[in-house]
Amino acid sequence: MNQQINTAVASSSESTPKEVLIDAWVAQHFEEEVALLQKLVQTPTDTPPGDNAPHAEVTARYLESLGWTVERFAVPAADVQAAGMQSITNLIVRRDYGSGGPTIALNAHGDVVPPGDGWTHDPYGGKIENGFLYGRASAVSKSDFASYIFAIRALEACARPTKGCVELHLTYDEEFGGELGPGWLLRHGHTHADMMMAAGFSYEVVTAHNGCLQMEVSVCGKMAHAAIPDTGVDALQGAVHILQALYARNKDYKSVFSGVPGITHPYLNVGRIEGGTNTNVVPGTVSFKLDRRMIPEENPSEVEAEIREVISKAVQTFNDQNYPGQDGVQVSIRRLLLAHAMRPLPASQPLVTAIQKHAQSVLGEAIPAVGTPLYTDVRLYAQHGIPGVIYGAGPRTVLESNAKRPDERIALADLKAATCIVARTLADLLSDPGSEPLSSQTAQA
Repeated sequence: MNQQINTAVASSSESTPKEVLIDAWVAQHFEEEVALLQKLVQTPTDTPPGDNAPHAEVTARYLESLGWTVERFAVPAADVQAAGMQSITNLIVRRDYGSGGPTIALNAHGDVVPPGDGWTHDPYGGKIENGFLYGRASAVSKSDFASYIFAIRALEACARPTKGCVELHLTYDEEFGGELGPGWLLRHGHTHADMMMAAGFSYEVVTAHNGCLQMEVSVCGKMAHAAIPDTGVDALQGAVHILQALYARNKDYKSVFSGVPGITHPYLNVGRIEGGTNTNVVPGTVSFKLDRRMIPEENPSEVEAEIREVISKAVQTFNDQNYPGQDGVQVSIRRLLLAHAMRPLPASQPLVTAIQKHAQSVLGEAIPAVGTPLYTDVRLYAQHGIPGVIYGAGPRTVLESNAKRPDERIALADLKAATCIVARTLADLLSDPGSEPLSSQTAQA
């Protein structure tokens, strides 16, 4: 490893012996942590197609090599296939330390979007170059498979946890909404954590995020020969009219602001359009898929009702203008996803406080508690009464990591720092204040 990585974590003069030992243990075992991340990146989990069980088995076997008990939860094939994927096996590891403390879940997801074109590095190579490890999911979020596993190992090697429990949740349905990942574990009662942390980046702790409504809109007209278009009903023209109405509403959203730092305003995106049969045929059917991001202050039911109303009025106006007294276009709307926003919760403050304290020490700078315009699986925990935050290994912005873009990468210095910060945070919450750390000789074992 280069000198930047080796010196990235330097305990401050205020660090306790416990924290010094944790940092030293992470440094001593960092090459092993990087090797694990490379192995995870080299096992593809592209979703679609969503054949994720093989990666879960690779991960489970590594965890079992540590002597840990791994609970495998295979989601029924019918449920997986209905969601458009091939296989999902979610994993839980429980590390119990004693009564009287909280159960803290650490969640990272292994599924990821396909790499696409434009890569200059092998997306499944895990190559290290100039202090970065390259590969699809290297930053989001296989990096936190590694950071969380090694943070738990550092905690147990150095800090003598005496109370509570850590649950490691490694799941495989974030890209399609999380309902068959954490949502499935929660619905079936496989976890009753008191608080949780989910994969994130190292220079901020996220306490809130946007919600997301995704819908498919199908516009049906009547096909006709292009030489006699008046005998048909043009579904594409109808769709264009609807899209214009939606985009006009999108401009209004820019004047609605969230009170959560890091989150601005609602917005709408149309990400996919398809339809028609040939260039010489009036389109009989056109469909498009929209994505409406909701700030934490918005009511999802009201947002969905508003979108439906905008579409309904646009259809009526189009038909009145173009097909008066006739059957014009007809529209059907199908909800694809409703992901609720996450709001800042007071019960997550112990995690926020500990992460900020240790990030200041390890990174040498204060990190803010903010919201993010993304939506994440943390909302599913919050809906089950489990407060959470988003924190893990990564750069200052999603753009810097190239997440969902060519040449996704993780700075190894950030991976190392996050591992130390998470381990220190767990030590604060799961060790009695008066407990002594293990000796440096024992911790290095």
